[in-house]
Amino acid sequence: MIREMTRVANQHGAINLAQGFPDSDPPAALVQAGKDAMDAGRHQYAITWGSPELREALAGKITRFTGLPVDPQRELVVTCGSTEAMMVAMMTVCDPGDRVGMFSPFYENYAADAILAGATPVHVPLHPPQYRFDPAELRRAFATGGGLKAFVLCNPSNPCGRVFTREELMQIAALAEEFDVFVLTDEVYEHIVFPPHEHITFATLPGMAARTLSCSSLSKTFAITGWRLGYVHAPAAIIAQARKVHDFLTVGAAAPLQHAVVTALNFPASYYQELANEYAAQRDILLSYLDRAGLTYSKPEGAYFVMVDISTFGYASDVEFSHWMTREIGVAPVPGSSFFAHPENRYIRLNFAKRPATLHAAGERLLKLAKR
Repeated sequence: MIREMTRVANQHGAINLAQGFPDSDPPAALVQAGKDAMDAGRHQYAITWGSPELREALAGKITRFTGLPVDPQRELVVTCGSTEAMMVAMMTVCDPGDRVGMFSPFYENYAADAILAGATPVHVPLHPPQYRFDPAELRRAFATGGGLKAFVLCNPSNPCGRVFTREELMQIAALAEEFDVFVLTDEVYEHIVFPPHEHITFATLPGMAARTLSCSSLSKTFAITGWRLGYVHAPAAIIAQARKVHDFLTVGAAAPLQHAVVTALNFPASYYQELANEYAAQRDILLSYLDRAGLTYSKPEGAYFVMVDISTFGYASDVEFSHWMTREIGVAPVPGSSFFAHPENRYIRLNFAKRPATLHAAGERLLKLAKR
């Protein structure tokens, strides 16, 4: 549905706030590093599970931000984006017939990953508008039907923008320990978090490093969604199996881009603070227009999406509303129903990873909704 709305946006010349990609350029030093890598003749296969230089840089960056020691030789596999990283993680720990828990709303790939692995998705609701979970419902998901083999955790969350608190993460960790469950984390928005909220890497919680497969990418952090560079970090015994899955799925990520991104991984800490500040400013631009239009939304704590309540417009289908909004208002959203396990037509998702000029242009169009 996300890519479908991009096609609809293109058809009608609408501003695309559906698909989650930035419209700004990557850092100039990173682009130059890519050119240099190609000029240096890095056109053939890298080591299947990632070039040594990239794994060294990734290990260093993970340790700097989390304090976790990382063995770049045995505890990392580089993938074609976090999309492949999550599929690798799922297929590494799950067999056909297993059950995989995940929160709803969820990024639409997670359920598909489970199904492709022959596993059954088990959904735990995050209750709008705050998108909190009920601990009793979470326990039931872990305990019933023979238990879970794995639980998928997206933090900060796409699509709802939740940043889970330490208390919430500890509840998940306690259940993972009690029921012997792997936790597959999608942490691609780890550096896009808005004060006073704080991203806590799940593997840093007591006892969780041994059962967590941490998946992330460089796409959102460095505005290179088209480069398709991601990774899985986990204990060596798990990564040894993950590398086999990865080899059969894609062989390896693009060699020159692996070499180039080492430059970005050595950026100073100030880069990440400036990134968060930039996205906070972009968030505030879009939310200011939603306020002026009188629209109800859940304020994002992290990531770069906002869920907007459209129930007052009287549409029985959020898909129908999204097509109408794209055509008549000139701004393309994603129908919220694509992210929920149960029928839900009250929401659309908007993406604010755009230049201020783009957001102001979209905002002026969104003000037309106030008159309806």
